[in-house]
Amino acid sequence: MNAKRILQLLCIAAISFSAAGLAAAQAQPSPGAKPATARATFAGGCFWCMEEVYDKVPGVIATVSGYMGGHTKNPTYEQIGTGRTGHAEVVQVEFDPAKVSYAKLLEVFWRNIDPTQKDAQFCDQGSQYRSGVFYHDEEQKRLAEASRQALQKNKPFRGEIVTEITPASPFYAAEGYHQDFHQKNPTRYKFYKSGCGRDARLQQLWGKPGS
Repeated sequence: MNAKRILQLLCIAAISFSAAGLAAAQAQPSPGAKPATARATFAGGCFWCMEEVYDKVPGVIATVSGYMGGHTKNPTYEQIGTGRTGHAEVVQVEFDPAKVSYAKLLEVFWRNIDPTQKDAQFCDQGSQYRSGVFYHDEEQKRLAEASRQALQKNKPFRGEIVTEITPASPFYAAEGYHQDFHQKNPTRYKFYKSGCGRDARLQQLWGKPGS
């Protein structure tokens, strides 16, 4: 084999090696890249309380209190409070599906609401406090409906389940003073939660936590 042919083969080998190395590098996640995340949206009455619940779930990255399901653009808390905008108070959850499943988030949801109350939750009355699951895709819809059917068959309480399962619509974040309220105003939050009878009613419905 002459020198020219040897040189050609060496060049081809070098190019192939470089291409393989580039492909391998592209297949690896870049340093500091964020993991793939997903969104879930739940209405369970007062969004302060639902935000606290989901902040404790491993795999949940962030929670935001807000409004969904209405017909008024950029609604304020005062407008929501009239019940005329059609919105519900919700918590939007950003989570890592590799660490917590949507099915688990649904399980947490049911155990922290009263599914038998229509247009209300605990002491809070009005359609803005209705309970509901706002699904973001067909898989979430399927899982949400399956979980409601399973609960209907095995519920540990009496009463019809009236919790809605509807497609997600535009989400509006609540005013800044509502975000992380349970952390920013712990005394006021505990007073509200206790006075509203939330924990007492949940225990009546579902039994003691961990049971």
